Amino acid sequence: MKKIISILGSTGSVGKSTLAIVDKKKNYFKINLLSANSNFKLISEQINKYKPNIFVVKNQEIFKKIKFKFRNKKIKIINKLSEKNLLSNNDITISAIPGLAGLEPTLLMIKKSKKILIANKESIICGWNLIQKKAKKNKTQIIPVDSEHYSIMKLLENHKMDEIKKIYLTASGGPFLNYNFNKLKKVTPKLALKHPKWKMGKKISIDSATLMNKILELIEAQKLFSIPNSKIDILIHPNSLVHAIIHLRNGLIKLLYHDTSMVIPLANAIFEGKLDIEKFYKRKKNTNEISEKLIFKKVDKKIFPVIKLKDRLNEYPSTPIIINAANEMLVGEFLKKKMPYLNIYKHIFSIMNDSNYKKYAVKNPLNIAQIFKIDSWAKSVIRKKI
Repeated sequence: MKKIISILGSTGSVGKSTLAIVDKKKNYFKINLLSANSNFKLISEQINKYKPNIFVVKNQEIFKKIKFKFRNKKIKIINKLSEKNLLSNNDITISAIPGLAGLEPTLLMIKKSKKILIANKESIICGWNLIQKKAKKNKTQIIPVDSEHYSIMKLLENHKMDEIKKIYLTASGGPFLNYNFNKLKKVTPKLALKHPKWKMGKKISIDSATLMNKILELIEAQKLFSIPNSKIDILIHPNSLVHAIIHLRNGLIKLLYHDTSMVIPLANAIFEGKLDIEKFYKRKKNTNEISEKLIFKKVDKKIFPVIKLKDRLNEYPSTPIIINAANEMLVGEFLKKKMPYLNIYKHIFSIMNDSNYKKYAVKNPLNIAQIFKIDSWAKSVIRKKI
């Protein structure tokens, strides 16, 4: 019997990696729903190739074009996902819409999915309480598929938190690992987008350059696995082969090593580890055997000053929402060349000293509207600063 699968964010890197897995097992899957924003060409290709029951196109202009182009097809093309549109149940839903925009669709799909494979860190950072509550109510399994969190999940199997001395998230260090601080003053978006190891979208590539992606992943890990702040840290690992490490109180250290491809955690999550990965993915040279010297370094606070945020992440319930919103706004402005690279650091810290910061940070949002209110306030403050 075929597995019914839906993908939120089908034209992004995670969505495309998932569809590459589907291509290798065409008789195993049936595509139910795909969603995307504005890539007209790729949306058209995916409709023709995968023939989903529903395609959600968020961008209004592209939605109209797609709806007209496929007006004689059976496929249901809609502009916004809602509960009334979700007629079929899913075995697996991939949640990979970037940003806070992914939260509402994820919550909607929980009700209609046995498993949610989540690659949208912002939804977890800002709305984990809502996701957890709804998943429990609907008996839906939530599985993180970002390489770091999938690795932590596997490493923590059969271990209780009191057995753990420390958990480490690894960071490649991005393109500026060996820069000095003065050189960072001249960084352009073009330079910041050149990640040495991973092929990713623009926003996450900038987050990797600043190390903000690891701060966000650290928040995500704390929420997913109930890890105390004192038990989790970040290590620079330029090889990008070890994705997480746990140091046990009994003296043993465990790590999870795999090549730099999202296909590996995705395929393992989809097939519950029962697969031959070489049927889905061609391994890179020099990684057939563990022969490479693995390098780990402490984070340089001068090159990556956002690491100082770690001590303030649990300051108030909505501090993570504010940090995430401010960073999203700042990365966007930097990519538009409207502000220098180093201002990303400065403005994230400055919003936490704003006179109204505590008023919003102390809130414990109970619904999406309250989350977006805090997000909107943070972005408005950043807008005034730029």
